[in-house]
Amino acid sequence: MAGVNSTRLGANKDRENPFKHNWLVSSLWLLVVCYIVYSFNAMDLSLGRISDGLGHASDLLARMVPPNFSRWSLLLSGLIESLEIAVISSICGIFISLFLGLFAARNLMPSWISTPVRALIALCRTFHPVIIAILFVKSVGFGALAGILTLVVASIGFIAKLFAEAIEEISLKQVEAIRATGAGFTSIILFSVMPQVFARFIGFSTYQLDSNLRNSTMVGIVGAGGLGGTLFSAFQRFDYDFVAAILIVIIALIMFGEFLSNIVRHIFR
Repeated sequence: MAGVNSTRLGANKDRENPFKHNWLVSSLWLLVVCYIVYSFNAMDLSLGRISDGLGHASDLLARMVPPNFSRWSLLLSGLIESLEIAVISSICGIFISLFLGLFAARNLMPSWISTPVRALIALCRTFHPVIIAILFVKSVGFGALAGILTLVVASIGFIAKLFAEAIEEISLKQVEAIRATGAGFTSIILFSVMPQVFARFIGFSTYQLDSNLRNSTMVGIVGAGGLGGTLFSAFQRFDYDFVAAILIVIIALIMFGEFLSNIVRHIFR
Protein backbone atom coordinates (compact mmCIF):
# COMPACT_ATOMS: atom_id res chain seq x y z
CA MET A 1 0.00 0.00 0.00
CA ALA A 2 2.79 2.38 0.85
CA GLY A 3 4.31 1.82 -2.59
CA VAL A 4 0.96 2.46 -4.31
CA ASN A 5 0.37 5.65 -2.32
CA SER A 6 3.83 6.98 -3.13
CA THR A 7 3.25 6.20 -6.82
CA ARG A 8 -0.08 8.09 -6.77
CA LEU A 9 1.56 11.01 -4.95
CA GLY A 10 4.29 11.16 -7.59
CA ALA A 11 1.69 11.07 -10.37
CA ASN A 12 -0.22 13.93 -8.72
CA LYS A 13 2.96 15.99 -8.52
CA ASP A 14 3.60 15.36 -12.20
CA ARG A 15 0.10 16.63 -13.03
CA GLU A 16 0.61 19.85 -11.04
CA ASN A 17 0.76 23.10 -13.02
CA PRO A 18 4.46 23.94 -13.51
CA PHE A 19 3.58 27.63 -13.93
CA LYS A 20 2.21 28.41 -10.50
CA HIS A 21 0.46 31.72 -10.05
CA ASN A 22 2.63 34.24 -8.23
CA TRP A 23 0.47 36.90 -6.61
CA LEU A 24 3.44 39.14 -5.86
CA VAL A 25 4.55 39.27 -9.50
CA SER A 26 0.96 39.81 -10.66
CA SER A 27 0.55 42.67 -8.19
CA LEU A 28 3.75 44.32 -9.42
CA TRP A 29 2.62 44.09 -13.03
CA LEU A 30 -0.75 45.55 -12.05
CA LEU A 31 0.98 48.48 -10.35
CA VAL A 32 3.10 49.07 -13.44
CA VAL A 33 0.04 49.10 -15.70
CA CYS A 34 -1.81 51.46 -13.35
CA TYR A 35 1.17 53.80 -13.22
CA ILE A 36 1.44 53.87 -17.02
CA VAL A 37 -2.27 54.68 -17.36
CA TYR A 38 -1.95 57.39 -14.70
CA SER A 39 1.10 58.87 -16.47
CA PHE A 40 -0.73 59.04 -19.79
CA ASN A 41 -3.62 60.87 -18.14
CA ALA A 42 -1.39 63.19 -16.10
CA MET A 43 0.60 64.27 -19.18
CA ASP A 44 -2.51 64.54 -21.34
CA LEU A 45 -1.26 62.01 -23.88
CA SER A 46 -3.83 60.83 -26.39
CA LEU A 47 -4.11 59.43 -29.88
CA GLY A 48 -5.67 62.71 -31.00
CA ARG A 49 -2.61 64.70 -29.98
CA ILE A 50 -0.32 62.17 -31.67
CA SER A 51 -2.39 62.37 -34.87
CA ASP A 52 -2.29 66.18 -34.81
CA GLY A 53 1.44 66.09 -34.20
CA LEU A 54 2.02 63.84 -37.20
CA GLY A 55 0.04 66.27 -39.32
CA HIS A 56 2.19 69.20 -38.16
CA ALA A 57 5.32 67.11 -38.75
CA SER A 58 4.31 66.48 -42.37
CA ASP A 59 3.81 70.23 -42.87
CA LEU A 60 7.23 70.90 -41.34
CA LEU A 61 8.93 68.35 -43.59
CA ALA A 62 7.21 69.86 -46.63
CA ARG A 63 8.67 73.29 -45.75
CA MET A 64 12.15 71.77 -45.39
CA VAL A 65 12.23 70.58 -49.01
CA PRO A 66 14.35 71.43 -50.91
CA PRO A 67 17.29 72.15 -48.56
CA ASN A 68 18.87 75.58 -48.91
CA PHE A 69 22.68 75.51 -49.14
CA SER A 70 23.02 79.10 -50.32
CA ARG A 71 24.58 80.17 -46.99
CA TRP A 72 27.31 77.56 -47.28
CA SER A 73 29.91 79.82 -45.62
CA LEU A 74 27.84 79.94 -42.42
CA LEU A 75 27.41 76.17 -42.57
CA LEU A 76 31.13 75.64 -43.12
CA SER A 77 32.16 77.87 -40.23
CA GLY A 78 29.77 76.11 -37.85
CA LEU A 79 30.93 72.70 -39.07
CA ILE A 80 34.61 73.58 -38.58
CA GLU A 81 33.92 74.89 -35.08
CA SER A 82 32.01 71.69 -34.17
CA LEU A 83 34.90 69.58 -35.42
CA GLU A 84 37.39 71.62 -33.41
CA ILE A 85 35.27 71.32 -30.27
CA ALA A 86 34.91 67.55 -30.71
CA VAL A 87 38.59 66.88 -31.43
CA ILE A 88 40.03 69.11 -28.69
CA SER A 89 37.59 67.89 -26.04
CA SER A 90 38.17 64.25 -27.01
CA ILE A 91 41.96 64.53 -26.81
CA CYS A 92 41.86 66.34 -23.46
CA GLY A 93 39.17 64.05 -22.03
CA ILE A 94 40.98 60.88 -23.14
CA PHE A 95 44.28 62.07 -21.70
CA ILE A 96 42.73 62.94 -18.32
CA SER A 97 40.67 59.74 -18.28
CA LEU A 98 43.80 57.66 -18.76
CA PHE A 99 45.16 58.78 -15.38
CA LEU A 100 41.82 58.88 -13.59
CA GLY A 101 41.04 55.34 -14.76
CA LEU A 102 44.34 54.10 -13.34
CA PHE A 103 43.74 55.82 -10.01
CA ALA A 104 40.15 54.52 -9.87
CA ALA A 105 41.13 50.86 -10.36
CA ARG A 106 40.65 49.12 -7.02
CA ASN A 107 43.07 46.30 -7.83
CA LEU A 108 45.94 48.75 -8.29
CA MET A 109 45.19 51.53 -5.84
CA PRO A 110 44.26 51.62 -2.14
CA SER A 111 40.70 52.54 -1.30
CA TRP A 112 41.64 56.00 0.03
CA ILE A 113 42.73 56.87 -3.55
CA SER A 114 40.28 54.90 -5.70
CA THR A 115 37.14 55.89 -3.79
CA PRO A 116 37.46 59.70 -4.20
CA VAL A 117 38.47 59.29 -7.83
CA ARG A 118 35.46 57.07 -8.48
CA ALA A 119 33.26 59.68 -6.83
CA LEU A 120 34.71 62.34 -9.14
CA ILE A 121 34.06 60.16 -12.20
CA ALA A 122 30.49 59.52 -11.04
CA LEU A 123 29.99 63.27 -10.59
CA CYS A 124 31.13 63.88 -14.18
CA ARG A 125 28.59 61.31 -15.35
CA THR A 126 25.70 62.62 -13.26
CA PHE A 127 24.37 65.44 -15.45
CA HIS A 128 23.37 65.57 -19.09
CA PRO A 129 25.83 67.47 -21.35
CA VAL A 130 23.22 70.16 -22.02
CA ILE A 131 22.97 70.94 -18.29
CA ILE A 132 26.75 71.03 -17.98
CA ALA A 133 26.92 73.27 -21.06
CA ILE A 134 24.50 75.74 -19.46
CA LEU A 135 26.67 75.88 -16.34
CA PHE A 136 29.83 76.51 -18.37
CA VAL A 137 28.11 79.10 -20.56
CA LYS A 138 27.17 80.97 -17.38
CA SER A 139 30.74 80.56 -16.08
CA VAL A 140 32.97 81.29 -19.09
CA GLY A 141 30.52 82.90 -21.48
CA PHE A 142 29.17 81.94 -24.88
CA GLY A 143 31.40 80.22 -27.39
CA ALA A 144 33.54 77.20 -28.09
CA LEU A 145 35.32 77.16 -24.71
CA ALA A 146 32.10 76.27 -22.91
CA GLY A 147 31.48 73.46 -25.40
CA ILE A 148 35.01 72.09 -25.01
CA LEU A 149 34.81 72.07 -21.22
CA THR A 150 31.40 70.41 -21.37
CA LEU A 151 32.56 67.56 -23.58
CA VAL A 152 35.75 67.09 -21.57
CA VAL A 153 33.60 66.46 -18.50
CA ALA A 154 31.36 64.09 -20.48
CA SER A 155 34.39 62.22 -21.82
CA ILE A 156 35.82 61.75 -18.34
CA GLY A 157 32.54 60.38 -17.04
CA PHE A 158 32.41 57.73 -19.77
CA ILE A 159 36.00 56.73 -20.58
CA ALA A 160 37.47 56.84 -17.07
CA LYS A 161 34.73 54.59 -15.69
CA LEU A 162 35.07 51.96 -18.41
CA PHE A 163 38.85 52.14 -18.36
CA ALA A 164 38.91 51.57 -14.58
CA GLU A 165 36.58 48.58 -14.94
CA ALA A 166 38.77 47.16 -17.73
CA ILE A 167 41.85 47.42 -15.50
CA GLU A 168 40.05 45.64 -12.68
CA GLU A 169 39.43 42.68 -15.01
CA ILE A 170 43.09 42.16 -16.00
CA SER A 171 45.15 39.14 -15.03
CA LEU A 172 47.40 39.97 -12.09
CA LYS A 173 49.89 37.27 -13.03
CA GLN A 174 51.60 39.59 -15.48
CA VAL A 175 51.65 42.33 -12.87
CA GLU A 176 53.32 40.02 -10.35
CA ALA A 177 55.81 38.83 -12.97
CA ILE A 178 56.90 42.38 -13.81
CA ARG A 179 56.95 43.33 -10.13
CA ALA A 180 59.20 40.33 -9.37
CA THR A 181 61.89 41.80 -11.61
CA GLY A 182 62.08 44.83 -9.32
CA ALA A 183 60.31 47.15 -11.76
CA GLY A 184 58.73 50.34 -10.47
CA PHE A 185 55.10 51.40 -10.64
CA THR A 186 55.46 53.15 -14.01
CA SER A 187 57.06 50.08 -15.60
CA ILE A 188 54.33 47.85 -14.19
CA ILE A 189 51.68 50.07 -15.77
CA LEU A 190 53.46 50.30 -19.13
CA PHE A 191 54.50 46.66 -19.53
CA SER A 192 51.84 44.65 -17.68
CA VAL A 193 48.65 46.70 -17.38
CA MET A 194 48.47 48.71 -20.61
CA PRO A 195 49.13 45.77 -22.99
CA GLN A 196 46.08 44.00 -21.53
CA VAL A 197 43.67 46.94 -21.82
CA PHE A 198 45.10 49.01 -24.69
CA ALA A 199 42.76 47.63 -27.36
CA ARG A 200 39.70 48.26 -25.19
CA PHE A 201 40.93 51.75 -24.33
CA ILE A 202 41.21 52.54 -28.05
CA GLY A 203 37.67 51.28 -28.52
CA PHE A 204 36.38 53.48 -25.69
CA SER A 205 38.24 56.48 -27.10
CA THR A 206 36.93 56.10 -30.65
CA TYR A 207 33.40 55.70 -29.38
CA GLN A 208 33.76 58.85 -27.28
CA LEU A 209 35.10 60.78 -30.28
CA ASP A 210 32.03 59.71 -32.23
CA SER A 211 29.82 60.75 -29.31
CA ASN A 212 31.56 64.13 -29.03
CA LEU A 213 30.97 64.77 -32.72
CA ARG A 214 27.25 64.40 -32.07
CA ASN A 215 27.26 66.33 -28.82
CA SER A 216 29.30 69.20 -30.29
CA THR A 217 26.28 70.04 -32.44
CA MET A 218 23.90 69.68 -29.51
CA VAL A 219 25.61 71.87 -26.90
CA GLY A 220 25.61 74.77 -29.37
CA ILE A 221 21.86 75.05 -28.88
CA VAL A 222 22.49 76.58 -25.44
CA GLY A 223 25.29 78.83 -26.69
CA ALA A 224 28.33 76.55 -26.33
CA GLY A 225 29.52 77.04 -29.91
CA GLY A 226 29.39 74.81 -32.94
CA LEU A 227 26.75 74.04 -35.51
CA GLY A 228 24.01 73.75 -32.91
CA GLY A 229 23.85 77.52 -32.48
CA THR A 230 23.33 77.96 -36.21
CA LEU A 231 20.59 75.31 -36.12
CA PHE A 232 18.81 76.98 -33.20
CA SER A 233 18.92 80.39 -34.91
CA ALA A 234 17.46 78.89 -38.09
CA PHE A 235 14.58 77.36 -36.11
CA GLN A 236 13.89 80.70 -34.44
CA ARG A 237 13.68 82.40 -37.86
CA PHE A 238 11.39 79.61 -39.20
CA ASP A 239 14.01 79.12 -41.89
CA TYR A 240 13.20 75.45 -42.36
CA ASP A 241 14.91 74.92 -45.72
CA PHE A 242 18.16 76.08 -44.12
CA VAL A 243 17.40 73.80 -41.13
CA ALA A 244 17.25 70.88 -43.57
CA ALA A 245 20.66 71.85 -44.96
CA ILE A 246 22.12 71.99 -41.44
CA LEU A 247 20.65 68.59 -40.57
CA ILE A 248 22.17 67.07 -43.71
CA VAL A 249 25.57 68.50 -42.76
CA ILE A 250 25.21 67.07 -39.22
CA ILE A 251 24.36 63.65 -40.67
CA ALA A 252 27.43 63.86 -42.89
CA LEU A 253 29.53 64.80 -39.86
CA ILE A 254 28.30 61.78 -37.90
CA MET A 255 28.92 59.47 -40.84
CA PHE A 256 32.45 60.84 -41.11
CA GLY A 257 32.97 60.10 -37.41
CA GLU A 258 31.72 56.53 -37.90
CA PHE A 259 34.07 56.08 -40.86
CA LEU A 260 36.99 57.41 -38.82
CA SER A 261 36.15 55.11 -35.90
CA ASN A 262 36.13 52.06 -38.17
CA ILE A 263 39.55 52.98 -39.53
CA VAL A 264 41.01 53.36 -36.01
CA ARG A 265 39.52 50.04 -34.86
CA HIS A 266 40.96 48.31 -37.94
CA ILE A 267 44.43 49.74 -37.28
CA PHE A 268 44.53 48.70 -33.62
CA ARG A 269 42.68 45.39 -33.99
